[in-house]
Amino acid sequence: MAFSKNLVAFLLMTTLFGVSLGTVYIVGDSTGWRVGTVDYNKWASAKKFNVGDVIVFKYDNKLHDVKQVTHQAFRSCNATSAAATYTTGFDSITIKSYGHFYFLCSFPGHCQAGQKVDIRVIPDSPGPSPSPEATPSASSPPGSAPSLQSFKLWSSLITFAIFVTAEFAY
Repeated sequence: MAFSKNLVAFLLMTTLFGVSLGTVYIVGDSTGWRVGTVDYNKWASAKKFNVGDVIVFKYDNKLHDVKQVTHQAFRSCNATSAAATYTTGFDSITIKSYGHFYFLCSFPGHCQAGQKVDIRVIPDSPGPSPSPEATPSASSPPGSAPSLQSFKLWSSLITFAIFVTAEFAY
């Protein structure tokens, strides 16, 4: 009886842990969030963003900021009615739903020079394969899915071992 309770608890914990741990993406990879150095739309189109992933903006907060805006504001580089403003220089944003998330720098001229990014989060579906231009690149940035998947596996195994050990200790 106690073993089945522990098994249920183990399954619940690993399910919750697996769902809460997403891939961490640093916008612009090692370059970060800077004007005129990265094609952020190309960067984003090479990624497959999921609910639970974390988007990190790294930048000098004296020279840049991050504003989350609507599609229309994104297209026109208008940050006056931003839904959210980030100014720390190391901002982590967890993706909580599907859709497009539009970010730009509101410093004069930066958005117009390309310092803006459209993060598109689509649900996984067993439908047709994505078109070649939407296929993620073969190289993965540091902190990407393969290392996190390995982390999930090991943490699940360790959790299971703790539960089995606890069961037989009594």
